[in-house]
Amino acid sequence: MRDDIVINDNAKVISPKLIDTLETIYDPELELDMYNLGLIYEINLDDNGHCKVIMTFTEASCGCADTMPVEVVEKLKTIDEITSAEVEIVWTPAWKMTRISRLGRIALGISPRIGKSSHKL
Repeated sequence: MRDDIVINDNAKVISPKLIDTLETIYDPELELDMYNLGLIYEINLDDNGHCKVIMTFTEASCGCADTMPVEVVEKLKTIDEITSAEVEIVWTPAWKMTRISRLGRIALGISPRIGKSSHKL
């Protein structure tokens, strides 16, 4: 699981399944999955199998803001350990390009060193 996603202990146990699932949900405009795009801020799974995902979008006018949360809930519920799911959309902290994973930056054709100095001394 990415270091910039807050995840509780129950969710950590199934983190490979969570990652595999989240990597199948794409932002249709950027053609990159939500996991590598850095839209997920937090994942909590309670003892009853309820999963809550806190996420954001790249901008408030994102065209998939209505459909992506529904898709997240539907796909999370296909994981055996998850009996129900919900998505909470937040706008703070604001999404930044530095949240895109290295793999995501490469897939989008932008510098994998974004946010780091590329100057050599």
